[in-house]
Amino acid sequence: MALRAGHDHGHCLTDALGEAETLCAERGARLTPIRRRVLEIIWQSHAPIGAYDILDALRKERRSAQPPTVYRALDFLLAQGLAHRITSLNAYIGCTAPGRSHGAQMLICERCGTVAELDDMRIGDTVTSAARAVGFRITGQALEVVGVCRDCAQAATQPRRRRA
Repeated sequence: MALRAGHDHGHCLTDALGEAETLCAERGARLTPIRRRVLEIIWQSHAPIGAYDILDALRKERRSAQPPTVYRALDFLLAQGLAHRITSLNAYIGCTAPGRSHGAQMLICERCGTVAELDDMRIGDTVTSAARAVGFRITGQALEVVGVCRDCAQAATQPRRRRA
């Protein structure tokens, strides 16, 4: 998700957690306190976060937290569609459209590390059609595109200030 001027991050965090609770309740899935906390840690920033960074954050509250705890929570969040794994970064971000199945396209800024999630059905349909044409059955779809976000591109074009 690209951050924009006036972005209320607290609001999107609250919305993501509320939507997760609603979806899990509708599906009969248990969003335990640990799973909820891992999702909250993921959503605390719009930058991808690694499992061991999640573990470090969790250990500040629960010293006994171990890697299997985090990985089990991540497996649950991925299975419920509440988070995405950014394979090239070995990291996780919150899903911006967890209520429905979709082929996410991730735009990864190589300068600042933010990730914007696209959900362009045309891209997903094109990949699905091409796969079907060669007899391939898709069971999941994620596309990672690396480049430079708008903010970093604009910062690169601004003249540098001279030091006095």
